[in-house]
Amino acid sequence: MSADAADVTGEITTARELLPTATPARTRAALRELVRPHRRTALACLATMVAATAVGLLVQPLLGHMVDLVAGHRPPGDLTLPAVLLVVVALIQGGATALGLSLVSQLGESVLARLRELFVDRALRLPLEQVEKAGTGDLSARVTRDVARVGEAVRSALPELVRSVLAIVLTLVAMAALDWRFLLAALIAVPVQAHTARWYVRNAVPLYARERIATGAQQQQLLDTIAGAGTVRAYRLEEEHTAHVTERSSAAVGMTMRGVELVLRFYNRLHVAEYTGLAAVLVTGFFLVRAGSVSIGTATAAALYFHSLFSPVNSALVLLDDAQTATAALNRLVGVTHGPADGPAPAAADSGNADPADTGSGDPTDTGSADRNTGSEPSTQDTEPPPGAVTVVGVHHAYEPGRPVLRDVHLTLRPGERVALVGPSGAGKTTLAKLIAGVHRPAAGSVRLPGARATGGLSVALVTQETHVFAGPLAADLRLARDTAGDDELRAALATVDALDWVEALPDGLATVVGEGGHRLTPAQVQQLALARLVLADPPVAVLDEATAEAGSTGARLLERAAARAIEGRTALVVAHRLTQAAAADRIVVMEDGRIVESGHHDELCAADGTYASLWQAWSGTRAHADHPPHTDTAPTPKDH
Repeated sequence: MSADAADVTGEITTARELLPTATPARTRAALRELVRPHRRTALACLATMVAATAVGLLVQPLLGHMVDLVAGHRPPGDLTLPAVLLVVVALIQGGATALGLSLVSQLGESVLARLRELFVDRALRLPLEQVEKAGTGDLSARVTRDVARVGEAVRSALPELVRSVLAIVLTLVAMAALDWRFLLAALIAVPVQAHTARWYVRNAVPLYARERIATGAQQQQLLDTIAGAGTVRAYRLEEEHTAHVTERSSAAVGMTMRGVELVLRFYNRLHVAEYTGLAAVLVTGFFLVRAGSVSIGTATAAALYFHSLFSPVNSALVLLDDAQTATAALNRLVGVTHGPADGPAPAAADSGNADPADTGSGDPTDTGSADRNTGSEPSTQDTEPPPGAVTVVGVHHAYEPGRPVLRDVHLTLRPGERVALVGPSGAGKTTLAKLIAGVHRPAAGSVRLPGARATGGLSVALVTQETHVFAGPLAADLRLARDTAGDDELRAALATVDALDWVEALPDGLATVVGEGGHRLTPAQVQQLALARLVLADPPVAVLDEATAEAGSTGARLLERAAARAIEGRTALVVAHRLTQAAAADRIVVMEDGRIVESGHHDELCAADGTYASLWQAWSGTRAHADHPPHTDTAPTPKDH
C-alpha cells in the first residue's frame, strides 16, 4: 500500500473510537460457548469425517498391491478384486464425505445463526453515544461485510479445512504404517511448510485487520456522502467529497493489493516444500526397494500418499487466507456480541420496548421542587423518595468532553405523577428524557427506575416524534409492544388513543399492510400507533419526547388527548412541544442551560415571573396574534440536540 493510503488508514483509526474488537482468546472462548449446545452434532461431524478419510486412504495400498501384481507377472484376473475394492472404497468414501460435510455445514450454520442473533441483540443495546463515536460505517461494515465473510468461511472454508486437516494427519499415519522411514522423508517438507504458515499468519493477521478498518472507513465515507447528497450539491462540494471517497477507496484497494502480493509469495514457498518432500520420498523408496526392505508396490503407495498430500496441505494452507480474513471479521463481531456491557439496555423508542434499567448508583434524593423565584437549581432534600418513584440524582452528561449538556440535575417523579419538561432550545430536555428512558447513560450521577409491573414486561417506555412503521400487517406492528396481545386487546389500545375508528375504516382493518409498500398513514396516525404500542406495553413509567410534534394544528389536540389517555395511571415525563400540555400537567419542570431552574404548577410559575412565565407569555402572545391569519400551534420550545 502506498504511503498516502497508509496515512489515510492511520487518520481513520485515530479519528473515530471504533467499536471493540475481541482478542483471539476471547473469540475462542466465545466459539466454545456457541458450539456447546451442539456438541453431539460436532462429535458426529468428527466421527463421520474421520471414517470417510480413513476409508479413502485404502486407495494407495490397493494401487500399490496392483503394482506388485503386475511386477510379479501375476495373471490379469488377479487384478479384478483390487479393482472392485477401489470402486467400493470410492462409493463408501463419497457417501461418508457427503454426510460429514452436511453435518459440518449444519453445525456451522447453526453457530452462525446464533452469532447473528447475538450481534443484532447486542448492537441494539449499545449506548447511542458509543455508536455515534464509532460511526455508522463501522457498525454497518460489521453487520454486512464481516458477517458475509464469516458466512462464506462457514459454508466453504470450514468444511474443506476440516477435511484437509484430517487427510493430512491420517495420511502421515498411513505412511508410517508402510515404513517409518517414509514418514521421516515426508517430514522434510514440514519445516518449509511450517515456516511458510508462520510467516503468512504473522503478516496476514494485522494486514487483514487493517483492511477491515479501511473498508469500514470507506463505507462510512460513502454513507456520509450519500446521506448529505443534497447539501453537497447545494454547496458545490461534489469534487471535494469525491476526493474523500477516492482517498478512502484507495486505502482499501491498497490494503487488498498487499494481501494479493502476500498470497503470491505464499504459493511460491509452498511449491518449494512440495518438490523437496516428494524428492525425499522417491529417493527413500529407491534405496529401500534396492535393499529389499519394501516392495515396489509399497514404495509406490508411499509416493502416492505424499502426492495425495499436495491437495489437502495446499488447501489447508491456502484456507489460512480465508481463515485469517474470517478470523479478523469474527473478532470484530465477537467484540460486539461478547464485549463488556457499556450501557443500559435501550428503551424501545415509539413502542415502549425497554428493559428495566438502573443507569447509575447513589442514594436517590427528592429534589422535585426548585427555588421558583430565584431561578436557581433545586436544593437537595434528605427525604427518601416514595416507592416506585423515578429518581435522578446528581446527573451530569456531555456528548463531547468539555461541553456539558446537563449539570448536576436532581429530579424525582412521584408514582403516577405527570411532569412536563419545558425550556428554551438547547436546555437539555431531550437529553434528560433519554437518560431516564435508558437511551443514554449519564456521565455522572444516577437514574433509578421502578421495577416492571407484577405481570412482567417493561419498566420504562419512550415515545418520540420519530416513529417507524414496520412493513407488514398493522396488527403485527402493534404486537411489537406485546406479541401475545389478541385482536380485542389491540382494538382496546387503539380505542384508548382514539385510533380505532380510522383503523377499522382501512381496507382490511387490522390486517391492512402498512409501512414500506403498504397503505400510507398520516403523521398523526403514525403517532397514534406509537401511543397504542405504549398502552399495550403497559410500563409503569412513560417518557414522551415531543410525541405530538408531528401533527399540525388540526391533529395537535387529537394527539394531545391520545397522549393524555396513553399515560393515564403512569408516572410520566412529557417534553412539551405545546405549552397547553405543560399547563395540564401535575407539575412543570423548567430547564435552562442544562439545569433545572424552576419546578411547580402552572399558576405558581406564571406568578413567579421567571423563565416559564416568559415562555408562557410569548406563546400566549403568538396565539393571540394568530386569531386572524393562519397559524400553527407551535411553542418556542423545540427539542435540544
